[in-house]
Parts: sequence; structure tokens; C-alpha cells
Amino acid sequence: MHPHFVHCLSQLPHIGLTQWLYELPLALQQWEAQSRHGNTQKWQKLIHKMPDISASSTSLTQYISAHNPSVTEYQQKALRGLLQQFTPWRKGPYDLFGVQIDTEWRSDLKWDRVVQHISSLQGKTVLDVGCGSGYHMWRMLQENAKAVIGVDPTELFFNQFLIINKYLPNHPIHFLPLGIEDLPVSNGFDTVFSMGVFYHRRDPILFLQQLKQQLKAGGELVLETLVVPGDTTTVLVPTDRYAQMSNVWYLPSVDALILWLKKVGFIDVRCVDIDRTSIQEQRKTEWIGGQSLSDFLDPDDPSKTIEGYPAPTRATIIAKRK
Repeated sequence: MHPHFVHCLSQLPHIGLTQWLYELPLALQQWEAQSRHGNTQKWQKLIHKMPDISASSTSLTQYISAHNPSVTEYQQKALRGLLQQFTPWRKGPYDLFGVQIDTEWRSDLKWDRVVQHISSLQGKTVLDVGCGSGYHMWRMLQENAKAVIGVDPTELFFNQFLIINKYLPNHPIHFLPLGIEDLPVSNGFDTVFSMGVFYHRRDPILFLQQLKQQLKAGGELVLETLVVPGDTTTVLVPTDRYAQMSNVWYLPSVDALILWLKKVGFIDVRCVDIDRTSIQEQRKTEWIGGQSLSDFLDPDDPSKTIEGYPAPTRATIIAKRK
């Protein structure tokens, strides 16, 4: 079993997730046994080639960063070349020994909007569903969370996390390359985050129930997702693509989403932030090698996507489990 999984499993009793010990090992073994991404072996070899540098200082603020003033220019060039083999880098930014990974998303901007509204993470056990490479998980640790577990089935993101974790070791942070549907029910987390995932789910009500099953009684859900204007009956179902994304299923209005959360059994449901995604927050960089938001908007009317739908607007909803 992958060493990161072994370490995570060993920490579950300390985190308060003893019940996961019975079912999670099988889910991880099944993941390892699957025929995975075509670049799996390549990525593993590249990670082993990463320069062996120890951080003299680290930071979990805007740039998740590791520093060492003794790093040579040769080591920086070697590190940059290796990191670029793991494109696209979607969520960040990161700074590893002077190599700044300018990710597609300025995820620090989203975090700044969200963090001012959530309950304190001091001493809390946190689950981040759809964590990407883990940027927000590090920011959760900055807020003094006791432990953070992220889940995301995308293998590239798992390998990106392993790189960052290599240079920022000894933190109570764990990544499971699984979907929420693969997780045993825990009823064990103080806070569950799901940011940028909801609209990719084919069954949104089931997804809300799965999020709820990971929370303790009284625990807090932080749900951030795309929304559209409208009332409790308004839900956009794109006919084909939305902002060139093919895997978008349901974009509800804020009122409809609040209603769904209440019907699932959440209480104290409230919208704390609504924000139109800007081309400063999501944009093309050398670290993604492809198109980004500016290419997905109507060039004559940026309030619409190129398909004619309302341009991406994201809402943050906070709710409690009874």
C-alpha cells in the first residue's frame, strides 16, 4: 500500500475516525489495483527525481510555500522542469524554493471570501471534498485545524499534493484519491467543505446526503458552487456544455439550493457570499497549457458564456447538521 495511505490509516484513531479503519483500507486497495491513468508510472518516477531539499521555513498564507536560502539556481531549474511535467496546475498558488507555480485559479481569493464566514476551525477535524491538489487544505491548517483530510479521485491532483507534501512534511494533512461515494459513512467531521464540485454531480440530492453523513451532529457544511439567477423553482440544466465544461449537470438558483439543503435535513442554511468569477481569478498561465475563463465567455457580452448561459457566478452556502 502507498506509504501516504499507510500513514493516513495509522492516524485515523487520533483523528477520531476509528470507524473508517474497517472499510477504508479495502477502498484504497481497490484504487491501487485499478488500471489507472496512463501517466501513473511516469509521475511516480518524476516524484522520485524531485530535488532532495529541506525547507528552512514554510508558509501557509497566500502562497503555500517552502523556503531555503541555500537552494542553488541549478536546483531551482531542475525543480521547475519537473514541476512542469505535472501540468495542468489548477488550484494554488504555490512557491517551492523560489519556483512560483502560477496556477489557473487564484484560489487564495476564494479562500479570502469564504474564511470570514465559517465557524472557527481551531482544533477541528475537517474534510475537503473535491480538494484538487490540496491548496485549501493547507489554508485550513493555517486556521489551526486539528487534522484535514481531502478526497479527490483525480490522480494528477493526488500526485501534485504528494509533491507539495514532500516539501512541507509533518503536517496533519491527508489526501485520499477517492470520491465521496467511496468513503465509509463517518458522522465524524466537525466541518465539511465542498467547493467547486456540486455542479459536476449527476445526483445532487444524493451528494448533499453524502456530505451530511460525514458530519457530526452540529457540524458545519461549507458548500460553494455555481448558481444562476432565479427563485426556488429555477435550475439550469445545460443541453451540452457550460463554459466549455461537458460535465456540468445542475446549476440551481441560490433559493433552490437552500431549499434542497433544507429538504435533506440541514438547518441554519444561509448564503454568505455571491461572486461573479473574474478573469483575474481564473486565467491562462504557463502552468496549465490550455484555455481558461476568457476563452469561455461571449467575446461580445462577457455576462454570458459562449453557449449563451449566464456567466459563472459562485455562491457560498453554510449549513448545519442537526
